[in-house]
Amino acid sequence: MTVQGSDKSSRRGRRSSTMGGMPTNDMPWWRWRSNVRSALHMLSDPEFQRACWLAGREEYGDVTDAVYRLVEDTWLDNWSAEKYVGTIFRDPQEAALVDTAVLRVLRIMHEVGPDAMVSVYLEHPGWPEAVHAAREAHVRLAAGDGEDPDVEPRTLEVLRILTRSA
Repeated sequence: MTVQGSDKSSRRGRRSSTMGGMPTNDMPWWRWRSNVRSALHMLSDPEFQRACWLAGREEYGDVTDAVYRLVEDTWLDNWSAEKYVGTIFRDPQEAALVDTAVLRVLRIMHEVGPDAMVSVYLEHPGWPEAVHAAREAHVRLAAGDGEDPDVEPRTLEVLRILTRSA
C-alpha cells in the first residue's frame, strides 16, 4: 500500500525540516516511525545493550520497552510492515528489513518471556541474529531519514519530547 499525495502537496520532492535531526513530517506517521527507529536502534547495538540495559540505566528502558515501542502502535506483531509502506516505511525494502527484525526479536521474547532479565535476552542463542536483523533495519531507516546510524540512541525522555513537540 502506498499513499499518494495530492498534486498540491507541500511535501513532494523535498525533505521536511528536522527536530533533533529527525524529520518531523515527511512521513505521514512519523511518530510511529520514530518509535520503531528508536527500538531498532537500541536492539541493534550490543555495546549500548551492555552499557545501558545490563547496567540498568533507566533513561533508556529495557529490552521489553524496546520491543513494545517496536510493535505498540504498528501491531507489527500481528501483520507485516508492508502494510505501512508510504506511511511509516519509505519502501518495501525498509518494510522487509523491519519484518525480519521484528520476527527474530519476538521469537526470543516468546521463548524467554517479556519479564526476563536483560541478561537472558543477551545470552539467548538467537540474540546475535536478532541484533544483526535489527541493525540492518536500523541502518536502512536511518539512511532514509538522512541520519548517522552510529550515534548514541536517544533516551526515552528525548524521544517523548521529539514526538510530542513537533
